Amino acid sequence: MSTEEIVKKRIAILGSTGSIGTQALEVIEAHPEHFEVEVLTAGNNCELLIRQALRYLPNAVVICNEDHYERVKEALDPKDIKVYCGENAMASVVQMDSIDLVLTALVGYTGLKPTIRAIEAGKTIALANKETLVVAGELITRLAEEKGVNIYPIDSEHSAIFQCLAGEFHNPIEKIVLTASGGPFRGRKAGDLADVTKAQALKHPNWEMGAKITIDSASLMNKGLEVIEAKWLFGLDADQVEVIVHPQSIIHSIVQFRDGSMKAQMGLPDMKLPIQYAIGYPYRLPSDFPRFSFLDYPSLTFEQPDTKTFRNLALAFEALNQGGNMPCVLNAANEIAVDAFLKDRIRFLEMSSVVERCLEKIDYIKIPSYEDYVETDKVTRKKALEFIQ
Repeated sequence: MSTEEIVKKRIAILGSTGSIGTQALEVIEAHPEHFEVEVLTAGNNCELLIRQALRYLPNAVVICNEDHYERVKEALDPKDIKVYCGENAMASVVQMDSIDLVLTALVGYTGLKPTIRAIEAGKTIALANKETLVVAGELITRLAEEKGVNIYPIDSEHSAIFQCLAGEFHNPIEKIVLTASGGPFRGRKAGDLADVTKAQALKHPNWEMGAKITIDSASLMNKGLEVIEAKWLFGLDADQVEVIVHPQSIIHSIVQFRDGSMKAQMGLPDMKLPIQYAIGYPYRLPSDFPRFSFLDYPSLTFEQPDTKTFRNLALAFEALNQGGNMPCVLNAANEIAVDAFLKDRIRFLEMSSVVERCLEKIDYIKIPSYEDYVETDKVTRKKALEFIQ
């Protein structure tokens, strides 16, 4: 089938006003013959949500902050766009019959419930919300298998692995190598990081991202979350996932097969490429994205991550090896710690201490139910706040 014969996909974007959501809309706008915006959702940014809705004319929008409902409804009523409010509405709207694919670009734990509801409704998932698989990977992958739902990754590293596996799904993976830029503090030791500011931590050298994921990248927690996500996406054990620091961010990740051969996916750092690959899969649609040239990058370098200074990566591997509800604890504690750092309540290195203490103090559940995940998240957040105070 040629790309001209592709049936148009109707897409719901959860988190349309964030970094991934806005870039996804650019991709959709560049391919109007292939994609149509069906639903847009936002947490608080009602003005941008309104502008997006007036431009792309979705069937429905959801504003999670109920204080903004009347403002959004008044603005969109002349266009006959349905307006809903609240997180429960977001979890319900993804089940609409008119939706073909749900792109989850929400930040953090809030992505879990609507992703579950979308899978239950049989929707294809384009996943940019790594925390969903970190928190409840076993539950999500089991449910997706039961419902026959495909989950296509949007994170650049997991998209790279997915692309390397094209035509190789019958060949067992020996290991995968996730690359990390090292963030703005690569090469610095703990003594150098004691007094770094949030402004310094928010200056990522290669990627333009939201505040939470940028801080996670600076602390290497983002890579730790990606390790856990990769385990569930590709059915791997912890010892099959390796992390290597690659400052240029040109090789996005690597697969090694059992014969020793390795495949890498390369390109300039641009999130629109993995977004387009996920929503357009199995087709590679044309793009005007900037092209990579080896002559511009005569040297690509690699180094081991420093897990003594950046303890979050080691803590993520610990949580993955323990399994059960421990990755959920890791994620909840980190979300509270990052928020506290961004509000100048704790220092950069103290984020790891908060996460470590929560992993030590929260009760372990070997085979959690959905309710166990919800309770673990709640209890961990409370405990993390106690440690911060």
